[in-house]
Amino acid sequence: MTGHPSPMLVVIVNYRTGKLVIDCLQSLSDEVAAGEDLHVTVVDNASPDGSGEEIARAIVARGWSGWASVRRAPVNGGFAYGNNLALREWLDATAGRPGQLAWLLNPDTVVHPGACVAIRAFFAQHPDAGVIGTAIDDDRGARWPYAFRFPSIWAEIESAIRLGWLSRRLTHRAVLHRMDEQPRRVDWVSGASAIVRREVFDGAGLLDEGYFLYFEETDFFRAVARLGWPCWYVPQARVVHIAGQSTGVTASDAAGRRVPAYWFASRRRYYVKNHGRIFAIVADAIAILGLCQWRLRCAVRGKAHGGAPHFLRDLIRQSALFHRDITANDRLHAAPPGPARVRPA
Repeated sequence: MTGHPSPMLVVIVNYRTGKLVIDCLQSLSDEVAAGEDLHVTVVDNASPDGSGEEIARAIVARGWSGWASVRRAPVNGGFAYGNNLALREWLDATAGRPGQLAWLLNPDTVVHPGACVAIRAFFAQHPDAGVIGTAIDDDRGARWPYAFRFPSIWAEIESAIRLGWLSRRLTHRAVLHRMDEQPRRVDWVSGASAIVRREVFDGAGLLDEGYFLYFEETDFFRAVARLGWPCWYVPQARVVHIAGQSTGVTASDAAGRRVPAYWFASRRRYYVKNHGRIFAIVADAIAILGLCQWRLRCAVRGKAHGGAPHFLRDLIRQSALFHRDITANDRLHAAPPGPARVRPA
């Protein structure tokens, strides 16, 4: 393949996911072998298990050094922090060169052959597109056919009440937005596999490092939408995503695990930052009341509610009702409230 204006940057953030990252790199090596011009930066977020070194050794041993490298972070600063380490260097190196692309890719993904061709083709055909998200398959090959709408009070009601007739009435408000096999404009796409045009970062800034994990991509895509950049779901580009392997929050057995405190803090930060504290309090109140009525209905019917352990109690404790601090990243506190940080000059 010839005629590409520049390599596509791929950023993978690793934290104790060495074997998964190597599998992801193996799938990208097939794209490189097919002629794709990629530069892959694996940011190791201070993994204590030696997985950063394991990945670096694999890159050398398998002959990937020409297009892949490991960037070691001094601390585990979270998803936004790790991505920003690579993005900041890339933005400096590509200053004044429009049309560059950066692919944010989870470590627990495997890229289907031809994904890069589909990505480049879509951006070439849609010069106004700011962000695209790929289709996502699970590890059994089944399509997960969703993009997303931005969270709202109506979406909280739909999610919390769990009544069939109400959910049907509010389908167009639900955060999950079912997709078909055609490209569609959407509010936002999964941060597990999202490709961003360089010019978008110039306006929206980098990811907000005040989030440790979760909601940071929703926050970023909201900033992108405010600038008028269209976001697209493009099913012609596909990746396999073995969800939740690095965090456990969205893994297949996640219902048996307690949701970590940073998820609640990130949720609170997102609502307060983008809509204000009153909105966040109302959203939390709806979620809490909805969970209470759901559990009461389950108790009356004699069935398990199916939720994560202590979820309701943790939601109440972490609610904007009781917290004014919206900083989710307790390691760095790197991003102040307000719009996402703009890259330093």
